[in-house]
Amino acid sequence: MNANQLINMIIRQITRQLVRRGVNAGIDYATRRGKRREEMTEEDHEAAARTRESVKRAGQASRLARRIGR
Repeated sequence: MNANQLINMIIRQITRQLVRRGVNAGIDYATRRGKRREEMTEEDHEAAARTRESVKRAGQASRLARRIGR
């Protein structure tokens, strides 16, 4: 493995991590409907938790479908 391949591998990994963080932050923001945590009622917290759980299940289903499709 030469230096160029190593650098590309590291940059790709860092990029994936940043994209994953950004997507997760966006999902979190959307589940809270733009409210800050301090402004949310208990009902809002529960709804956000249910939505996050649904998003988690959708991601799992997507990964499973990709794996089956190989």
